[in-house]
Amino acid sequence: MKSPAHIVGSVIIVLALSETGLRCAGLERSVSPSQQFIIYGANGALRGALSELAEQTKTNLLALLQQPDRWKTPIVVNLQPQQANLPEIPPTELRFSQTGSGLKLQLDLKIAQNLDASLMERELLRAILLEMIYRKEPDIAPGNVFVEPPDWLLEGVLALAGEGDRGPLVEALSLSDKGVSLEEFLRQRPGLLDSAGRMLYRAYSLALVQFLIDGPDGRSRLARYIGSLSHASNDPLADLKAQFPSLAGNAEKTWQSAITRLSGVQTFQLLTFAESERRLDELLRAKIPEIGKSVDLGALARQKASAPEKVALNQLSQALLLLIGQANPVLRPVAREYQEIATRLARGKRRGVTKRLARLENTRQRLASRMSDIDDYMNWFEATQMESRSGVFADYLRAADQPQAPEPRRRDPLSVYLDALQDQLEDYQQ
Repeated sequence: MKSPAHIVGSVIIVLALSETGLRCAGLERSVSPSQQFIIYGANGALRGALSELAEQTKTNLLALLQQPDRWKTPIVVNLQPQQANLPEIPPTELRFSQTGSGLKLQLDLKIAQNLDASLMERELLRAILLEMIYRKEPDIAPGNVFVEPPDWLLEGVLALAGEGDRGPLVEALSLSDKGVSLEEFLRQRPGLLDSAGRMLYRAYSLALVQFLIDGPDGRSRLARYIGSLSHASNDPLADLKAQFPSLAGNAEKTWQSAITRLSGVQTFQLLTFAESERRLDELLRAKIPEIGKSVDLGALARQKASAPEKVALNQLSQALLLLIGQANPVLRPVAREYQEIATRLARGKRRGVTKRLARLENTRQRLASRMSDIDDYMNWFEATQMESRSGVFADYLRAADQPQAPEPRRRDPLSVYLDALQDQLEDYQQ
């Protein structure tokens, strides 16, 4: 399932490549609903699509931090067409500077056919976080170096705040055989990593941000941490410890525990189809202690979830996320879709969920029937066709090969009559 960022990003690219998409009007602009984003260039439809993406990105971040919108510095977004004679110009460029009237944030976006929608979302989030970092620092002395949000924060927020599939990230953690210390991870530069390394970096970022917000007063502490980054030191681990007491002790042990909790490495073992089905049923039927009943996704798709139900839905989403890394590969897409549905219902988004649940139930029934047929065939093949056998069916085959003792004859009148008739027929045939 695509996240809203990818959907809006696709719309932006389609509009940009349309006949009128690249006709820039010098002074034409659009202002987003919150009035923080002032978008120049292209046409009204393209500016509107980017405005929606920017507002959605900010809404996701504020929901994750559970903070109100208190922006002070506007963010100027300048849309420009890609110039064929200047291919070396980067697709995005974020400019942050001190002017006579205060801070200035400008994001230049080059609209081209190969522009990645996730790249636009990431740069918008970077600009939003940068405004939060310097919100209380209106007067920056000339020549000072601006501190940008760390890459792990960007990647972790994008993974948690959006609606994309986190299953591959959990799988990357589960299957990785390389450990990395927290201090080493905080100093990594994802731009220098290969594709597999970047995937693992995003997985570690997800684990770290999830751990931070799950702690006592975690979301508020993360918001304060972002606000303190303008005075960050050269020791990123010390900066984290200053805001999160849970890391003040044995930070390395706490970090490894956070990774283990997300990936399920301690109990990682690929489940069979039957075990995966049973575990999925257990999660979907788990009871909510506060109200004494299980989470009914079908009912919650038709009515608004209560506060305890929203908490239970978030817990279900996390449990399903862990199951994805252990489930039989056939059932992983099913578990992922249940996880996405639980996340959407927790956020109050019920549109189309009933149809998705019906389709999932039908898919599970067909998968169960097909897997049963496959098991029957494999059992028959192993019992009768394989030259080297596992011994699973030895007892059954041994019993089949043993001569069967004749059953004692019945002596009731009907049986005696039938036996006599059988003897006469045998004599007649001879």
